[in-house]
Amino acid sequence: MSDSNILYSTQNTDPNRGLTPSPKAPSGTCKAERQTILLDADDTLWENNIYFEQAIAAFISYLDHRVHSADEVREHLNLCERATIAAHGYGLKSFRKSLVNCFEKLSDAPMTPEKHDRIVSFTNSISDANIELLPGVAETLAELSKRHRLILVTKGNVEEQTQKLHRSGLAPLFSAVEVLEEKHDTAYRTVIQRHACDSANTWMVGNSPRSDINPALAAGLHAVFIPHDYTWVLEHETVNQPSAGQHLLELARFSDLLLHF
Repeated sequence: MSDSNILYSTQNTDPNRGLTPSPKAPSGTCKAERQTILLDADDTLWENNIYFEQAIAAFISYLDHRVHSADEVREHLNLCERATIAAHGYGLKSFRKSLVNCFEKLSDAPMTPEKHDRIVSFTNSISDANIELLPGVAETLAELSKRHRLILVTKGNVEEQTQKLHRSGLAPLFSAVEVLEEKHDTAYRTVIQRHACDSANTWMVGNSPRSDINPALAAGLHAVFIPHDYTWVLEHETVNQPSAGQHLLELARFSDLLLHF
């Protein structure tokens, strides 16, 4: 098994990753039995954060702060985003509020209607962007849906996420869709109960350690980590070690799921 397709065990922990490859674990061990596969959406099935990063770059350039560096402005924006999410949840409207709040905190000049409209305009490319599926997603999901139960488990604004799913053309491949306010272990347990999932045969697939992998493991599920080069900074977190009896796969490509399921 190559380094890009590693099944992790709970022995011989590597302190640099918190995980250790199990060289004896064969690929394709889940193909013989029907599994329930929970799948994240943004930056797992389609591009998402790159559009937010473009908007943030435009915002920082427009602010052109005389004291704070671009990295420092980004740190301020991260704080604003955390506060806005806590008060208003995820989604494009929340992101717009964060940009406006950050500008008001850092700018020496007062906010005007013209400046407000200019800041909001930076986010137009996000809502206008076509859904760009990540490589191999459509073909892989079509094949997996023949053998396994697929459930979309994402978080954010229900209307925004539902629209993106339908625009993606992937909706018919899922037996159910869950749009959560937040992804934590309690939320995953609720999903498990609602859909009568057997934890021993249920996997969460995603790119975010914070929202997809660690809370799913905490809820007793197996997990598949597919890193994305531009995962949102607020989703960064050290990947936890799976408990005894759990499995964690790290794959380089979405299509590698077919090697195991």
